[in-house]
Amino acid sequence: MAPSLEAEPDSVASVLANPLAQKPQLVAPEPEHCPGPESQQAGTADSCAGCPNQAICATAPKGPDPDIPLITARLSGVKHKILILSGKGGVGKSTFTSLLAHAFATNSEQTVGVMDTDICGPSIPKMLGVEGETIHVSSTGWSPAWAMDNLAVMSIQFMLPNRDDAIIWRGPKKNGLIKQFLKDVEWGDLDYLLVDTPPGTSDEHLSVNTYLKESGIDGAVMVTTPQEVSLLDVRKEIDFCRKAGIKVLGLVENMSGFVCPKCTHESEIFKATTGGGRKLAEEMGIAFLGSVPLDPRIGMACDYGESFFDSFPDSPACRALKGVVKGLATEMGLDPAVVMPEDDA
Repeated sequence: MAPSLEAEPDSVASVLANPLAQKPQLVAPEPEHCPGPESQQAGTADSCAGCPNQAICATAPKGPDPDIPLITARLSGVKHKILILSGKGGVGKSTFTSLLAHAFATNSEQTVGVMDTDICGPSIPKMLGVEGETIHVSSTGWSPAWAMDNLAVMSIQFMLPNRDDAIIWRGPKKNGLIKQFLKDVEWGDLDYLLVDTPPGTSDEHLSVNTYLKESGIDGAVMVTTPQEVSLLDVRKEIDFCRKAGIKVLGLVENMSGFVCPKCTHESEIFKATTGGGRKLAEEMGIAFLGSVPLDPRIGMACDYGESFFDSFPDSPACRALKGVVKGLATEMGLDPAVVMPEDDA
């Protein structure tokens, strides 16, 4: 018989309800009347008397994380929290996050924060031009790096002794750092906090959802490329959001065509064999925020840590990105003209 995941040890509901919990390592099988090693009565119930696991179960952590109220208090000045997700790596999710941050920051009356939770591949500092910054610690917490007067950034990149050092961590250590980014960083008053996540639906995503659930997440933006091999994983990401109770604000199709910087003619590089992002959005019942074409100048702006909006405001890609931002503002119940005023659009 082929292997199956139908009889998985932990149900989806259990993982989403308490994603950071780890079952205690027992030294003996659970007895017949065991209340359960993760229950509130574990190690203290009458049936636990004489059990070899009693001390282990009694000391195992139980209940909600006590730091969640502290995180909620720390983020009380953040108006909107947006997750940037993609099931597939290489679709330009971090690039889109940096572009979205710059788009929001074009309005000088708005303050934007970017939290890089891609622990093993932190690229946000490079794209926002703050790669050489370090974290400053004061009595009020960690200070984020400022890419602009109204654009703050926090990433593990700022903590590495060498920019090329690999981060070889298991899940619990990643979860701990994400908690510190939320609990210890002095974010202050922000209009938007963008959370850049790694591909997939695992530790980092569960941690962010758990820690932010009490303070409120506005929703998630899905990033894909047109081909089916990317859409396959985006469907899984959308399913994760629905099971986790995260609103999907919309889907962006990145690299939807190639725009020649000389003649501005657009060519289809990644063919949408199954209808692309627009068709997927229709199938899944979510908003399609727009298509952003490939433009080599976007990569150049990210490599130099510059704002693509400032450098190439009249490019087709820039116009497309502004349309995405306005669509996102509408989905969030905000006035697009306030989020991105007409004189900047």
